Amino acid sequence: MSKVYFSTWKGELIDNRGKPREEWAESAYNFPVHYNADRDSKAFIGWAGVALFDPDVDVVKLATEYAYQYQVYSEACGRCAPGRWGGRILYDLFDKIARGEGSWADVEHLKEVSSTMMETSKCEIGKTVPKPLLDILTHFEGEIRELIEEQKPSKYYHDTGISYIAKVTAPCMDACPAHVDIPAYIEGVRDLRFDDSLQATRKTMPLAHTCGRVCPHPCEDECRRANLDEPISIMELKRIGADFEDDHSLFWLHPRKPKPLNGKKVAIIGAGPAGLTGAYYLAMEGVACDVYEELPVLGGEVAVGVPQYRMPIEKYRRDIELVGSLPGVQFITGKRVNADDMRKFEKEYDAILVATGTRISKKIRAKNERPEIKGYWGAINFLDCINLWVKYGIPVPEEVRKQQMLDKEYVDLTGKTLVCVGGGFTSMDVVRCAIRANAKKVIMLYRRDEATIIRNTTYEEYHEAVEEGVEFIFYSAVEEIITDEEDRIKALKVNRFELIPDPNGGRPQLKKIEGADFTIECDYLVPAVSQSADLSHLPEEWEIELTSWGTIKTDGKTYMSSRKGVFAAGDCEYGPMTIVNAVGQAKRAASVMSRYVQTGEVSLTDEEIMEDHLRALKVYDKKEKIRGWMPGLPRQKSEILTVEERKNNYREVNLGLTQEQAIAESERCMRCYYIAMVAV
Repeated sequence: MSKVYFSTWKGELIDNRGKPREEWAESAYNFPVHYNADRDSKAFIGWAGVALFDPDVDVVKLATEYAYQYQVYSEACGRCAPGRWGGRILYDLFDKIARGEGSWADVEHLKEVSSTMMETSKCEIGKTVPKPLLDILTHFEGEIRELIEEQKPSKYYHDTGISYIAKVTAPCMDACPAHVDIPAYIEGVRDLRFDDSLQATRKTMPLAHTCGRVCPHPCEDECRRANLDEPISIMELKRIGADFEDDHSLFWLHPRKPKPLNGKKVAIIGAGPAGLTGAYYLAMEGVACDVYEELPVLGGEVAVGVPQYRMPIEKYRRDIELVGSLPGVQFITGKRVNADDMRKFEKEYDAILVATGTRISKKIRAKNERPEIKGYWGAINFLDCINLWVKYGIPVPEEVRKQQMLDKEYVDLTGKTLVCVGGGFTSMDVVRCAIRANAKKVIMLYRRDEATIIRNTTYEEYHEAVEEGVEFIFYSAVEEIITDEEDRIKALKVNRFELIPDPNGGRPQLKKIEGADFTIECDYLVPAVSQSADLSHLPEEWEIELTSWGTIKTDGKTYMSSRKGVFAAGDCEYGPMTIVNAVGQAKRAASVMSRYVQTGEVSLTDEEIMEDHLRALKVYDKKEKIRGWMPGLPRQKSEILTVEERKNNYREVNLGLTQEQAIAESERCMRCYYIAMVAV
C-alpha cells in the first residue's frame, strides 16, 4: 500500500493537500511510488484515476502528457471517430491551457468531449482515458483557473527534466507472464489478417504453436469478458496465426527484421521453452547463441514430456525451426554440460543463460520408497520413454526395460495397473499416456479435491482424463509401498484425509482419518508430485546462491544470478512452472543480456519496469460491472476427438476452432486496452 498526496483511483478520494507528509492518509492500492532503485515517481495516472506522490507535481502538464499518449495511440488505431478525433481534441485543449493560452470555453469543451468519448468509443481505451482527465479538471480547478486568468504556462510546462513514461496494457496482457499483446492478435484473427495476428504474438512469444495448445491460459482468468458472460477463448485464438503460416508454407513471420550480428555470443544451457525463447530474442538483437541440449532431440520437456495428443511434435518442431532460422543460432544436441564446460564457457562467451529445467522427479515420502524397486517409475523418465518412442521412434533404454519389466522396446502396459501420485500437468500427462499404453487400470491419488486439480491444470484436461477412464481418488496419499519377494511393487497402503477448517480463518488443513486406510494392488507407482533441478554442472567455487527449493536464485526481474554474467530462466530458476512462465522469464532475461553483453551492466527498459509495476497494482478488477456490450454471446468450443477416437492412440485431441468459429470468438473481444503513465 502507498502513502499518497492525492488519489482518485477506482473511486478512492484521498486529499492530503495542506497536510504535513507524516499525516498523509494511505491508499489501498500498490502504486509505483518508487519507479526504480534510483528514482522515485512523482505521479501515476491511468484508466481508473490519478495518484500524486509529490505536492510539487504539475497536474496540468501531467494531464497534457497523458492526453498526448492517447493521441499517439488513437492516431495509429483510427477505428472509431470518438476515439480518434476525441484524442486530438483532448491533447490540443489541455496543451493550450498548459502553455497559458486557454479559456473556460476550452474547459467546457474538454468535459463535453470526454463525456462523449466515454459513452461512444468502441473500445475500452477510448472510454477510460477521459476518466483521470476529468478528475484533474474537477479537483484542480483552482490551478487551472490561475493558468487561464493569468494566461501563463503551467509551472513545469517547459521543464525537460521530468520524464513521462507510458505503457499500453490490458487485463489479459498483464496476466500473461510473457505479456503478449493479446487484443492485437485477436484483432488480426477478426480482420482475417492472420499474418498480423502471428507477428503480434511473436513480439513477446516465439512459441506460438506450442502456447496455442498447451498454455494454462492465465489470461483467461483475468479477461474482462468474464465479468459479462464468459472469457474469450484466448489460447485457442493464438494458434490460428501459427497454423496459418504452417498451412500456407509461408516464410517465417518475425515481428521485425533481426538486427545484424554484433560480434557478441552467449551460451545457453538447455533447449526447452526457456532456452529457445532466450535464443530467439537474443538473436533478434544481433547476439549469437550456442544452445547446448543434453537430450538427443531439441525442445526440452515439451518435446519429451508433453504427450503427442496435446502437443504434436511436428507443430513444436516448427517453433524450434523458427528459432533456428535466425542468424547466429546454433544447436548442439546430446551434450551434457558439466562444471568444466561451464568454466570454459565463462571464458569463451560474453554471458551464459542456464535454462536446464527441472527433470528430477521428487519422492512422495512413503515407507519403503526406493528407486530400485521394480515398478517404481519417476514421472519424467516415464514420459521420456513413452514420448521418445511415439514422437521419434527412439526405443526404451535396455536398463529401463529391465527395471520396469518391459518385454518390448516401447512402453506397453497391457494387463497392468498403474497408480500416479500428483495433481498437476505432469501427473495428468502420466495417467492419460498410461491409458494410451493400454493399461488395464489407471488411478491418480491426490491429496486435495477436484476443484484444486482443475485449478492446477485445466477443466478440459481433467474431464478428458475422466472420460478416458482414469480413476481419481481425492484426499488420499500413499503411506507405504508393499513389495514382493523379488522387490516388485505389489500394492500400496493408502491413507484417507479430510479437510478441517481453520477456526482462525486460515487455510483449511488436511487431517488423516483414522481407520480409513485402504490398499490398492498395482504394478507401477509413478510419483509426479513435483520435480527438482539438477545443478551439478555449476562449478562449486562459483558459489552461486540457491533458493530454499534448490533452484538458482535471481532477483526475479533481471534474472542474473549471484555470479556476474550467469543468468537463469525457467524451471531451474523458479521451480516447476508452466511453459508461458518459462517463456516470459527467458524473454526478460534475453532483453537484459542483450544490453549486458554490450555494457557489462544489468538494466531494465521502461517497458519492463512498467510491466512489473502494473502487475503489482493489478489491472483486472473482478468486481467491475461491464456496460455497453452485448451479454450472452456464447464462447466458441473447439471440436475434439471423441473418447473412442482418441483413447487408444496419440492423435491430437483438440482440433482447434474453424475459421468461422475463430472470427465469431474474436468478435467477442472487447479490446480492453488501457494507458498507464508515471511522471519521474
